[in-house]
Amino acid sequence: MRPKDKIAYFYDGDVGSVYFGPNHPMKPHRLCMTHHLVLAYDLHKKMEIYRPHKAYPVELAQFHSADYVEFLHRITPDTQHLFSNELARYNLGEDCPVFENLFEFCQIYAGGTIDAARRLNNQLCDIAINWAGGLHHAKKCEASGFCYINDLVLGILELLKYHARVLYIDIDVHHGDGVEEAFYFTDRVMTVSFHKYGDMFFPGTGDVKDIGEREGKFYAINVPLKDGIDDTSFTRLFKTIISKVVEMYQPGAIVLQCGADSLAGDRLGCFNLSIDGHAECVRIVKKFNLPLLVTGGGGYTKENVARCWTVETGVLLDTELPNEIPENEYIKYFAPECLLNIPNGHIEHTQDKQIQRDDEYYDGDNDNDQNMDM
Repeated sequence: MRPKDKIAYFYDGDVGSVYFGPNHPMKPHRLCMTHHLVLAYDLHKKMEIYRPHKAYPVELAQFHSADYVEFLHRITPDTQHLFSNELARYNLGEDCPVFENLFEFCQIYAGGTIDAARRLNNQLCDIAINWAGGLHHAKKCEASGFCYINDLVLGILELLKYHARVLYIDIDVHHGDGVEEAFYFTDRVMTVSFHKYGDMFFPGTGDVKDIGEREGKFYAINVPLKDGIDDTSFTRLFKTIISKVVEMYQPGAIVLQCGADSLAGDRLGCFNLSIDGHAECVRIVKKFNLPLLVTGGGGYTKENVARCWTVETGVLLDTELPNEIPENEYIKYFAPECLLNIPNGHIEHTQDKQIQRDDEYYDGDNDNDQNMDM
């Protein structure tokens, strides 16, 4: 009988208190909600919990250009009006706004993924979790799609110090373009992304014909999907493709990005996955018994993001969770049913409730989501 996996879990409460601003769909507050659900289910008692270090600028510059990192470090909401050229150059603006404590936010979520990779490298755990990470769109010299620093690339670079080959898997509804681009010319990282493609859907990349170049040719796999894909189709594709990839590529470690915007009812997504269907992908990857780094990613219906990542924490711990959500600080977000699993196709669009709650949470900030594209 194989010994139980040792799990390391990274969390810093400060990451959930940053605010992207009114009308912005990214709510880091979802990380507090996830953490409190994890605590309410007593999952923390089965893991080692760590507060990540804040990644140093020199660590961020292992992938990103030094001038971009320096600018993120320097810019504030009060001074941004002085830097219109740089804001345009680094793609900071509507999607990627400059907000209070932006750089510290990047340092925390990137530090979590770097620390997770280091613990795996040192064989101090079998699985490492950083739900604050997974910001897969950020590029070497610019922000993109709500992502400023690409923690996944930094984590993979860390894993490559100890492993000849790393497999990256992405189940966010959006293509993992930043990670694919970073490793497009190497065979040391295989990237596999399952995502919505077509209809001008962001970021517009991830065609099945994009397979890598030079030494990286055939080491990028894209699985472009249409609106409305359900559990049965998604998990069948996922299991078939990933099983063959692991068999042929034989990675030393796996990084799994678990963007929850592929769930039914997501404010920005268009798939029809239930939480169980999404979590089945995690279960499949866990069974390979390889060093595994698990991150969050997208996910814009906050209560369902928290449900999903809590269920997936349970999956990684081989722990079945009762469907009734225990009392916790954020229980009102899960009302009236207060259940963990909601079948696909029945996840309510809780936009109106979310607007009201976010207004309350930010104590007067006008977090009015009504103008967001659905």
